[in-house]
Amino acid sequence: MAHSFTYHLTLLIIKLKGIKNKFSQDPIDFMSVRKEDMFFPKGAFFKKNINKRFQILKTTVTEIGQNNNTGKLLLFIHGGAFISGPAKHHWDTIKTIAQKTNYTIWMCNYPKAPEHKISEISKNIDSIYDTAINRFKSNKIVLIGDSVGGTLITALTQRLIVQKKTLPSKLILVSPVMDASMSNKAIDTVDAIDPMLSTKGLLSAKKMCIEDGDLKNELISPIYGSFELFPKTLLYAAENDITYPDQLLAFEKAKKANVDIECIKGIGMPHIWPFLPVMKEAKNALNQLIKVLD
Repeated sequence: MAHSFTYHLTLLIIKLKGIKNKFSQDPIDFMSVRKEDMFFPKGAFFKKNINKRFQILKTTVTEIGQNNNTGKLLLFIHGGAFISGPAKHHWDTIKTIAQKTNYTIWMCNYPKAPEHKISEISKNIDSIYDTAINRFKSNKIVLIGDSVGGTLITALTQRLIVQKKTLPSKLILVSPVMDASMSNKAIDTVDAIDPMLSTKGLLSAKKMCIEDGDLKNELISPIYGSFELFPKTLLYAAENDITYPDQLLAFEKAKKANVDIECIKGIGMPHIWPFLPVMKEAKNALNQLIKVLD
């Protein structure tokens, strides 16, 4: 399959920015990774369409929407290896979604490791959802998360099912990290071609997030939990991404549990490719994602 010029340009930019090098360190330099964080997006669109900011426990929620009276909510849980974020590409993605849909969007800047551990982060995610379900109808709520954002919304859904709580209408998982232990042997082959991530750095970040050393805890590795009764799910899985092998395992596990799940495989794509700027393939994937929201 031939890729666009912008695909190759994107890979060059990723290489020049040294992202793979940052994720090849142990311990990972989380302060360096955080230099890409953006908490307050710039530009006329956000100046006009940020409705409000509010606090839920230690999470800052930024509400964006061109029409905040539609009753539809997109809960956006960003990625960043639990140690960073949100970044500019998250805000750019939100801008595109807000311009092309009538969703209210909550960008959720939850507490990060190593200052905060997975149990506290999970409590924040639970409280965000509890707040959302009190303000919006469950069949009007969609959860979206990229990378560890996908981890968090998958694990949240598992907890909601165990607790017999009301579920959202659907999940959108973009390159979710399903197994923090990175113990799948197939990852070694992908690590050699992944342009962004390395097992070494990713493991370091995950170890900063756990309390008891158990990387297979369902809070941080939802592949070890159940997928029974999951709502409709859309999974974006990138072929040249070290988290890809575990996504395939999670997909098969969900299928066996009779989940209405679709897996869109990005051939030759890097981690979180639908959210990457410039690349034609990313724009196509994001437009496809937006159609699912309509």
